[in-house]
Amino acid sequence: MRRALHNLMVATLLGLIILLTAWMTWLAPPPGSLVAPLLLLLAGPLLVPLRGLLHGRRYTAAWTSLLALFYFAHGVAAMGTPGAARTLGAIEVALSLTLFVSCLLYIRVSRQSVQDTSST
Repeated sequence: MRRALHNLMVATLLGLIILLTAWMTWLAPPPGSLVAPLLLLLAGPLLVPLRGLLHGRRYTAAWTSLLALFYFAHGVAAMGTPGAARTLGAIEVALSLTLFVSCLLYIRVSRQSVQDTSST
């Protein structure tokens, strides 16, 4: 269970990075001069927890769950706009919720396994 949640956390984080990168560069790009700043603003913070999540660090999973809430809010705001941004926003909401829940469940499951090994 712990390994599956770990894989889900990493996969959804990578999915958010790929989605936002594709969104800002190819699917529905903003005006030319805003592409790089928006890409740094939106996809950049997701690169920070990548190493910690790959190593399965519980502390990184804890604050990544809070980071996921920003992307949830961004996706909800994007769903209020017409066109392709509505669909991309819905995908972002789904990925951010999955990241949030998988981080919380991973913390819970890994805490139980740490307590089980310390009590034996």
